[in-house]
Amino acid sequence: MKKKYFIVLALLSLLAQAQVNRFYYQYTYSPDFNNKEEVKKEMMILDIQKNSSVYYYSQEKLITDSTSKTAIEKQINSVTGSIRANRNTPGQDYTVTKDYPDFKTYLFTRINNDRYKVKEDKKPEWKIFPDTRKIGEYNTQKALTTYGGREWIAWFSADIPFQDGPYKFYGLPGLIVKIEDATGSHIMTLVGNKVIKNPSEEKENRLPDNVAMGGKAVEITKDQYKKVWKTYVNDPNKNMREMMMKNGGDPNARTPYLIFRTSDGKEISDPNKVLKEVEGRIKAGFQKNNNPIEPDLIR
Repeated sequence: MKKKYFIVLALLSLLAQAQVNRFYYQYTYSPDFNNKEEVKKEMMILDIQKNSSVYYYSQEKLITDSTSKTAIEKQINSVTGSIRANRNTPGQDYTVTKDYPDFKTYLFTRINNDRYKVKEDKKPEWKIFPDTRKIGEYNTQKALTTYGGREWIAWFSADIPFQDGPYKFYGLPGLIVKIEDATGSHIMTLVGNKVIKNPSEEKENRLPDNVAMGGKAVEITKDQYKKVWKTYVNDPNKNMREMMMKNGGDPNARTPYLIFRTSDGKEISDPNKVLKEVEGRIKAGFQKNNNPIEPDLIR
């Protein structure tokens, strides 16, 4: 109880002068709906800047961009004493931004090597219930919403004065402490927080340099994104074939930098074989990653 009281007081007292309020969410999910026993975990970060913007992204992105992974781990451990940096490639290769005060929401993501800024055209519509629950150090209340093709159960805390939450969720009278879908295959739970006064002066605390993840993103609607995604699923090698065509318009010309390495270490440089191997690997990935957080975005 004492720990929770301290956290709430710190948030309230520093809110007026703090530039960034950082919240850490443990994201637990099953990428394959047909194999619920395979569960992955990833630490996600929600950065809230008062009267400005919200960023939601993978912790690994912050670590990868940082000049000191050790400093990041020290920062995180000082908050909860238990969070550890995930040193693998982030599975959640996207960033969500929300602009206050109207919560204009964008999803920055990629399809193959192309980057997109997808505007959200719907907001979560909540139904609040009297049910309460203690989650960690927080007193929370229950709320339900249907969003992105899933039914979601949220637990929010009015003790934390932000009407926000992980991913695209917001609009409750307090920060979302935990939210999960009805199938239990996507769960986001608040596990720690930190107030950052001068993120620009502290490299280990800085916000993502480029929410477009490496380059300028093309702004499109959700319907346009669905069309692009469908094209990619039907022909995942389109971009690679275009790269190969740069060699004098000959799709069979050998391109030195297009070399495929198989799981057993064998290198393949023949263009046709490379295309076949790459397509096979991508389609196998589609089959194993069939349970996205937002199904409606790719239907």
